[in-house]
Amino acid sequence: MTDWIEVGVLEDIPRLGARVVRTSHGDIAVFRTAENEVFALRDACPHKGGPLSQGIVHGKRVTCPLHNWVLELENGMALAPDVGCAPYYPVKIENGVVILSLQQQSTP
Repeated sequence: MTDWIEVGVLEDIPRLGARVVRTSHGDIAVFRTAENEVFALRDACPHKGGPLSQGIVHGKRVTCPLHNWVLELENGMALAPDVGCAPYYPVKIENGVVILSLQQQSTP
């Protein structure tokens, strides 16, 4: 069974930015792209735990603010030559409200 929580309205998340949702599962960064797409990753870079929520969002990617690792927002995978992935979480928007699943997903 999947637990879904409301995290606010879409406008609460800045374009090309993120909002941190604190849960019993740990901090989750919810990102908004320039096209108003929303994605969620564990708020910790797989490299050294940098806060991805403070990174730079570009396209459907985020660059970690500590060591410039670039991760795909859709699945948390780091781009080559870096290797690793951040867990990601399903997100949906219903009537302008952002809803986050607390069921962690990971890329094989």
